Amino acid sequence: MSEKIAFPRRQRSKFATPGDGWTAIGHGLAQLAGPVESRHHGAPLPWGDPAAVLHAVAEQLGPEQVPDHGAGEDAALNRVAELIAAYGLDLTHRHAAAHLQPPSLRVAVIADALAGATNASLDTYDSGPATLAIEKWTISALAKLAGFTERSGGVFGPGGSYSNLLALLIARDYSAARLGIDTRSNGVSGLPRPVVLCSQIAHFSVHRACAALGLGESAAIGVPVDSAHRMIPEALDELLTGLAESHSPVAIVATAGTTDFGSVDPLPEIARIAARHDVWMHVDAAYGFGTLFSDKLAGLLTGLERADSVTLDLHKVGWQPAAASVLLLADQQRFSSLNRSVAYLNPDDDIEAGFGGLLGQTLQTTRRPDVLKVLATFLAYGRTGLGEMLDTCHDLARHAERRIVTEPQLELVAPVTMTTVVFRYRCEDLDLDQVNGELRRRLISTGKALIGRTQVCVHGAGEPRTCVKLTLLNPETTERDIDVLFDELLRIGLEVESEGLRREHGEMVKIHE
Repeated sequence: MSEKIAFPRRQRSKFATPGDGWTAIGHGLAQLAGPVESRHHGAPLPWGDPAAVLHAVAEQLGPEQVPDHGAGEDAALNRVAELIAAYGLDLTHRHAAAHLQPPSLRVAVIADALAGATNASLDTYDSGPATLAIEKWTISALAKLAGFTERSGGVFGPGGSYSNLLALLIARDYSAARLGIDTRSNGVSGLPRPVVLCSQIAHFSVHRACAALGLGESAAIGVPVDSAHRMIPEALDELLTGLAESHSPVAIVATAGTTDFGSVDPLPEIARIAARHDVWMHVDAAYGFGTLFSDKLAGLLTGLERADSVTLDLHKVGWQPAAASVLLLADQQRFSSLNRSVAYLNPDDDIEAGFGGLLGQTLQTTRRPDVLKVLATFLAYGRTGLGEMLDTCHDLARHAERRIVTEPQLELVAPVTMTTVVFRYRCEDLDLDQVNGELRRRLISTGKALIGRTQVCVHGAGEPRTCVKLTLLNPETTERDIDVLFDELLRIGLEVESEGLRREHGEMVKIHE
């Protein structure tokens, strides 16, 4: 190691320099706590009509133009903090249970600030050597958790939709190459009728990826699901057999943790079918991968180790600030279709000398080191600590499930698998879709609770109906908090029911006086 270079003393920089500059960042964050605490609305979302809330923020910002002169760092930060406090989202509120958005772990937020301060990138060695080594280490640890071998590899990305896109891009190119077709150079026109098979309730990103990859959304073929919202293997096998002569199956996408139900497709059976038909198997485990932290729930993902690729999101079950998505490949050599040699980034002689990076494993060039917050979390809590958090959230979901089945006005739509609970409010002589939609809006606009909604064929029959759902990802929430939420939900449900509301030409009008 050569001698350290001595830098002369200098005035504090406006940039996030190591040492004093990072101290200033810490002081700045502490300073923001004041205006946030004093102006915080104290609810999951601010009270009021959405249009009014959005207008209030815009009005306080003033004319939509970059100011000629700045107000200074303190004033700017205070203004932003006050807006977030008064009109923002609070996922730490114990009645925030709408989406797969967890509250962020404090250690992850601090490490995320460090990632922003360094402004490193993962494309080449000279864009951030420490962060490059950290990502490789973390990817290896996650691959082992998935049950993959040392041949595996992976890359962080901005979200599960992106990771699914990347997986299907690699699967498309790999499947085409086996037919002697170079889709990277010549496009997909030579690939005969490519299709992707996924469950009927797979995440919409699968269809969007097919469109982006030139396959068309119609290339995504939905496989029927059973009463537990899991792909039916026999139906998958039958579809593949029927397509064998006329189509090119690019991939089978199994879901490990559906957005609405947390249900997990039967991975071992799907893996056997994929192997028999020699088709790439991708598992969208954006939601479900976190069950591997839990001794109690890890069995849900049995068979994951047989996949060719896996999407996971640690900004779901992992309690990370977004984004913290990962694509894992069982064989890292299959990233090859993404490889690029660029003279100003990674010329061959630099790579041979050890100056390469991860440019050839992603569609991104500059890529933020989101891995830092993940590493800090793993080092702070370990698998057991994260597993305990998930077990707590799962227990909360089971408590909510028990509460629902004891209430005559509530109907459980699907049993709990992980941390999601789907149900609906019931009443006589009114449109239940309208009632449940209005019930959710009132809970949100009054600041009482933030819950989700979806459409489901209730008990597998009839047309999809509007239902409400809880996605419970705050391990500090208690059973008492859940009971209070249901008490308020039932109160507002009765309020909506008593008004006898129905929707007519976009306006809510009373049908009883």
